[in-house]
Amino acid sequence: MTDRHLDKTPTILRKIVDRKWQEIDERKRRVTVDDLKAMAGDQAPARGFADAMRSRIEQQTPAVIAEIKKASPSKGILRDPFVPAEIAESYEKGGAACLSVLTDRDFFQGHEDYLKAARAACSLPVIRKDFMVAPYQVYESRAIGADCILLIAACLTRYQMQELEGIAREIGLDVLVEVHDQEEMDDALILETPLVGINNRNLHTFEVSLDTTFDLHERIGQDRLTITESGIMTRDDVEAMTSRGIYGFLVGESFMRAEEPGEKLRELFFPEG
Repeated sequence: MTDRHLDKTPTILRKIVDRKWQEIDERKRRVTVDDLKAMAGDQAPARGFADAMRSRIEQQTPAVIAEIKKASPSKGILRDPFVPAEIAESYEKGGAACLSVLTDRDFFQGHEDYLKAARAACSLPVIRKDFMVAPYQVYESRAIGADCILLIAACLTRYQMQELEGIAREIGLDVLVEVHDQEEMDDALILETPLVGINNRNLHTFEVSLDTTFDLHERIGQDRLTITESGIMTRDDVEAMTSRGIYGFLVGESFMRAEEPGEKLRELFFPEG
């Protein structure tokens, strides 16, 4: 176990995580973990998030996780009106491999109901994009119908990541682990998940550099699937990634500002289609 990088966790992330623990305590008073386990057990089998990504990537076709996000702490409201079901349908038509839905309420104005509505409107696997710190949230994610969860290495110890991944695997959830630097990558690679997200945004300065993905991708073995996150704005950005053998993408903000998100996705990733 190591928590060496947690001392360097950016202030905004620490603030979010502190609030997340409070939120979990509040939720436990309303719904017990045993109730969540029962609800999770009643869900239909997960749709296979990792398999959906792998099948595209192995064909050297862009595998796009298209994000449904109402707002962000730094940019405020990104889309108004915000109708998750319509966005999900648009993304599926546009060629997305999977969906990502923000459920954090206090900082991203998200909600579990957004995930439920988006997933019900399409056939794509869905990742719950939130700040996972406790087993309670993993069971909750399956209970609301998620197919995958996000683990952010910057705010978790190795022990926490292994514990949360273990629970996820037990109940049929895939896991995407997100890293920002080599130190976090070293921690992330102890997990069994093949899905490794490399976030190009520096959480201290908020600057974005695609070099983050280029540098860290070289350290990932062939048995893992690289997913580049943040900063993919143009066809040149996409081609810079695919030319280096990177076919996994998570994109949200540029799509959210488009009138028809799915058309923007197709324009960016499948212009010949």
